[in-house]
Amino acid sequence: MSTMTIAKKYVELCRNNQNHTALETLFSPDVVSVEAGAPPGASKEVRGLKAVVEKGKQWMEAHEVHSGRVEGPWPHDDRFIVRFSYDVTNKPSGQRFQMEEAALLTVENDKIVREEFFYSTEG
Repeated sequence: MSTMTIAKKYVELCRNNQNHTALETLFSPDVVSVEAGAPPGASKEVRGLKAVVEKGKQWMEAHEVHSGRVEGPWPHDDRFIVRFSYDVTNKPSGQRFQMEEAALLTVENDKIVREEFFYSTEG
């Protein structure tokens, strides 16, 4: 599969709120995920599909997503970028905010092996 084929499938699944399916079908078991900022009490980087799934689960448990938009993909060799825009509420604080982030994903052997998220960490 080409990087663009994987990228298009990733975007399609994310647009249809099937992020978990994207993880199960497109990601390597050894994937590395890197955040722009470390979540409270956690590391910026997690390794392995199980840890990435758990990170996503914890984020979803702490946030209510009111709406979202996915743009892209924009490919470059074995990588592609996707832009996400979300309207969310942080459940513990009750604070509602708009969130914009870009993800740079790297593909090797027909699987996503690395995801890096770019967003402002300043309030």
